[in-house]
Amino acid sequence: MFSKKDLSLIKKRGMDKTKIEEQLKHFETGFPKVNLVNPAIITDGIMRIEDEEIKVFRDNYINRPKKLSVIKFVPASGAATRMFQKLYDFIKNYQETEEDYLAYMKDKSPEGMFKFFENIEDFAFFVDLRAALQKKGMDIERLLEKNNFKEILNTLLYANGLNYSNKPKGLLRFHKYQDYSRTAFEEHWAEALHYAKNYKGTAQLHLTISEEHKKLFARKLKKSRSAFEKKYDGKLKVTFSYQKASTDTIAVDMENKPFKNVDESILFRPGGHGALIENLNELKADLVFIKNIDNVVPDRLKEPTYKYKEALAGVLLKYQAQMFHYMNELDNPKLDLSADKLNEMLSFSVEQLCIKTPKTLKTDNPDKLRAYLLKKFNRPIRVCGMVVNEGEPGGGPFWVKNSDNSSSLHIIESSQIDHEDKKQAKILAASTHFNPVDLVCGIKDYKGKKFDLTQFVDPETGFISKKAHNGAPLKAMELPGLWNGAMADWNTIFVEVPTITFNPVKTIFDLLRVEHRN
Repeated sequence: MFSKKDLSLIKKRGMDKTKIEEQLKHFETGFPKVNLVNPAIITDGIMRIEDEEIKVFRDNYINRPKKLSVIKFVPASGAATRMFQKLYDFIKNYQETEEDYLAYMKDKSPEGMFKFFENIEDFAFFVDLRAALQKKGMDIERLLEKNNFKEILNTLLYANGLNYSNKPKGLLRFHKYQDYSRTAFEEHWAEALHYAKNYKGTAQLHLTISEEHKKLFARKLKKSRSAFEKKYDGKLKVTFSYQKASTDTIAVDMENKPFKNVDESILFRPGGHGALIENLNELKADLVFIKNIDNVVPDRLKEPTYKYKEALAGVLLKYQAQMFHYMNELDNPKLDLSADKLNEMLSFSVEQLCIKTPKTLKTDNPDKLRAYLLKKFNRPIRVCGMVVNEGEPGGGPFWVKNSDNSSSLHIIESSQIDHEDKKQAKILAASTHFNPVDLVCGIKDYKGKKFDLTQFVDPETGFISKKAHNGAPLKAMELPGLWNGAMADWNTIFVEVPTITFNPVKTIFDLLRVEHRN
């Protein structure tokens, strides 16, 4: 199937020919849908922490051993293009006629352009936008008076102005303060300097970015770091990595044959955020906080975030310590464990780690039970915050049947579910929470050795979508999502967190919500 030119390109990109052949097979067969058992809810799979418990868990994290290293991991690749779709549509369709103007004035919806221009001075980027227009000899107030909306939007979005449509979301100004404004990138500094500092006062922050944006991120870091370190009494250590070309996936035509560019080379596409398991796998820390680049708030609303981040980490340390204790016993061949002891461990896996054992497990066979427990305990662990579902999009928490016939907790996307199956659709409809990408991860084993995280991915949880390239239709494949299939074989604990900890910026209009204003 592959020519010498194809094989040379595959090798140059650091790819495995066998994996590409597997991808091609998935295009033919598709991916299996998950087998939902039940939704995870407060009484069954999601832990609710009472107020008195929060302090205990926070103290457990705050008073952690000094040797325990912590890092905050923030996926921040790509430009913010999708944030501005309504603005692109307006530029394209608005003709400056009386009819269009009346339609503009009439649309007072939360994501209507009238609201955008009526509140334009409230955006954190307004001062920069005014200055960019002044450089072009224009006054923003005068343009607004004349309803010259397109010039304002072109200056905001494109290279002859602020170029926001081509900048990464992390470098857009999100929040106004009294005499300055902050980007999403800077808001993550403030968070890290609160809950991710080590005993020496240094907070480690790692971002996955596009290589083309590294200079922009580095410039912002150099300009503003010292002010944040002084304000929050600590030191920042910021590192970057890029999504690897070797994690891209092959694209195919509508007949499932490799899609070829004009020069007859194979087209590869980014494999989605699931590819970042490779980046996460290169971190050396004991604890990793994961949070999306756009889920930040101004300082006035950060306290609940700090509170629950530390509580989630405290939950992880509690359960991880018990797993490590059991692993020390299970992994010692000289230690003859009693049936009572093994059953105690099994109860812990069922009741605390939410792993429902398969009916085929011979619990009266000490050797098989010991091997089963060894396998289940000797895995990475994650504690995931879950928010009550109020209509926001996002993966949900479910009990899912595993390949060994056990059932455990997973974060499942809608695309993984068979909506035509009435039973599965009913389980989906009964779901009460969703995942706001609020995770704390333990990625080392009981001996302090880092797990190879690529060994805990479920390769059967990717998905296929229809796209186009230069006007030609194609099929694209996304790898198992980072907190979905890429962490499918982790020990997982779900904890309810308040809605105030989830404030993503998916469109430009989200920045006008009260949570993003000072």
